[in-house]
Amino acid sequence: MKPHVPTLISRKRDGEHLGDKEIRGLIDGYVAGEVPDYQMAAFAMAVFFKGMNAAETAALTRAMLESGDRFEHPAGHPPVVDKHSTGGIGDKVSLPLAPLVACTGAWVPMVSGRGLGITGGTLDKLESIPGFSVKLDLEAASAQLSRLGVVMMGQTERFCPADKKLYALRDVTGTVASAPLITASIMAKKLAESLDRLVLDVKYGSGAFMKTEKDARILADAMVAVGQKMGVEVRALLSPMSEPLGRTVGNALEVGEALECLEGGGPGDLRELVLDLAETISPAPRAELERLLDDGSARLKFDELVHAQGGDPSDLPRLGEIHRAPTIREVPAPDTGTVASVDAGLIGQAALQLGAGRARAHDGVDFSVGFDRLVKCGESVHQGAPLCRIHARSDVDFDIAEALLDQAIRIEP
Repeated sequence: MKPHVPTLISRKRDGEHLGDKEIRGLIDGYVAGEVPDYQMAAFAMAVFFKGMNAAETAALTRAMLESGDRFEHPAGHPPVVDKHSTGGIGDKVSLPLAPLVACTGAWVPMVSGRGLGITGGTLDKLESIPGFSVKLDLEAASAQLSRLGVVMMGQTERFCPADKKLYALRDVTGTVASAPLITASIMAKKLAESLDRLVLDVKYGSGAFMKTEKDARILADAMVAVGQKMGVEVRALLSPMSEPLGRTVGNALEVGEALECLEGGGPGDLRELVLDLAETISPAPRAELERLLDDGSARLKFDELVHAQGGDPSDLPRLGEIHRAPTIREVPAPDTGTVASVDAGLIGQAALQLGAGRARAHDGVDFSVGFDRLVKCGESVHQGAPLCRIHARSDVDFDIAEALLDQAIRIEP
């Protein structure tokens, strides 16, 4: 018997616990189009305020996982591994990490999402590479995985379709920062990759969905528990997101910085996090991972990935020209001193205002806009020296972003 959806919404609104069959019926009805968006939005808001216990969260994850197709790997396959971040500002870790880990003999079937709230999405970054297609069916993805050891793609219509619909809905209904919904969304997608091992990069701070380390730990523990119930080795690393990761924020700009990392360079904080996460899931030790970054092996694997998915690797060094914003100007430091804070949340809001993210689920994104050459906490600056460059579509957009930047960057004498 189909559940009476208004009753389920009311019960969850009042803090009651729902059973497995009730949650399964709700999710199946949503995928079939029998439960409209407005009812699912109301349910998501009830979960946002009242939460879910461990059993409910596991039931929601399983219902979403089993709502469509999954990867099936052949017998005797190498270790199948992946990484997922809960979202941050300037977080381009997936771009160097996936090809790096593939160089060690593991398979990385990375199914990613688009920008959610103020945080960027891996798919948006990849699509700033001309011709790069994230739309692969599972048969093509599996063939590429066997050949290259890595695929980076979006959800197909039949891959966790419940999550695909709910993911977009959460973005525009203020229900992103809910631990049960985040847990179910992440773990459904990742478990549908039929993984052996998963590492979770759980962010906390002003530029993350979880604002405190305590909340991040609760989320991490919930995801690890769900993974263990389903027979997957899951580890979670907590990382701060009080300032942006690296020195760029914005789609094409972040790809450029990821390429620097793949060539053994780039910002130190980006390289360290890539290595920390890669070491957790890779069969190779950290020293080997460092060598693969430094000797060009990881960059070569990324070029092969780009070529396999429709892009031209020769375009990569020219991304800055291909996606050049009409207005690019430096922002001068108002005082001399030490950078005390670079508020990631405000930087993310500014990037969203510039057009690097989306306000509605079906909005496009501007690949060219964002920030680069961002100062980092602890650095010394002189009055008039650049704090960063803003890449904007117009002078008006530049002024709006600069005003937010003035609030975000604090300099102490």
